[in-house]
Amino acid sequence: METLISTHDLTRKFGELVAVNAISIDVREGEMFGLVGPDGSGKTTLLRMLCGILTPSSGSATILGYNLLTQSEQVKKKIGYLSQRFSLYGDLTIDENIEFFAEINGVYDYKARRDELLNFTRLTPFRDRLADRLSGGMKQKLSLACTLVHTPTIIFLDEPTTGVDPVSRRDFWKILQSLVRQGISIIMSTPYLDEAERCSRVAMMNSGSIMSVDTPENLRNQMKGEVLEVVIDRVRDGFRLFQHESSIMEVQAFGDRLNIVVDHAGERWPELERLLTDSGIVVKSMRVVRPSLENVFISLLTHEQQNEAVA
Repeated sequence: METLISTHDLTRKFGELVAVNAISIDVREGEMFGLVGPDGSGKTTLLRMLCGILTPSSGSATILGYNLLTQSEQVKKKIGYLSQRFSLYGDLTIDENIEFFAEINGVYDYKARRDELLNFTRLTPFRDRLADRLSGGMKQKLSLACTLVHTPTIIFLDEPTTGVDPVSRRDFWKILQSLVRQGISIIMSTPYLDEAERCSRVAMMNSGSIMSVDTPENLRNQMKGEVLEVVIDRVRDGFRLFQHESSIMEVQAFGDRLNIVVDHAGERWPELERLLTDSGIVVKSMRVVRPSLENVFISLLTHEQQNEAVA
């Protein structure tokens, strides 16, 4: 597959703050490429640089064969960008918003494309409704339609489903998967690791750097040890108990359960259960589970922090 985006040591500083630190990635044709990380990890800054909105402090990038530093205007004509707060015009209807964004992108014969997008996003019955009167999910669909009206080759989505209800979020993902099947490449940021599972490849980010890039399957396979999920009545006490066990590789807390990373989880099960019950902690259930991307992310983050502490 053709490489559409290639960056080399791409960096952005705001004064002394290094928001994006020497990032080198390639995004290939037909991919849905996910940037995953907490707030402040550099996802939005990286996307804004790739769209030509922010100028890199150093490093280089090519988008669709164009030099991002010297040919950003050519890049902008070929891409679509949906920001966290897309600028819809609340006093315009759905139809009028799409018309406006078509014309500012130089598309004047837009009516057939608009009808196609309205049908695609299932917004046709609401085309005369003002944008201010749309639900959060419908606003995101309209934002996506406005992003797609000039038929971009790549679309950049910055946390597109944040604040959207679960049903609209599911519909939005169906639309994105349809776009990939149509040949549009997507690079998106998300704080949701369950969404990252749907991506072709995932870059896990923290503090402006990429900790790892690979397919979701390969990322899970890279995690050492097995994960034992333990549901208990006193999670904090259990977490503290296992933190000091040298035979445990990692312990991660999720709500009412712990994920304990050990070698040979099935063999260690009785010993760990005995440690909990001897401490007066009620064990509701225990089972070996497949590592999730959340397990992988926390593991990478823990190792990174330990290395920093040693350094």
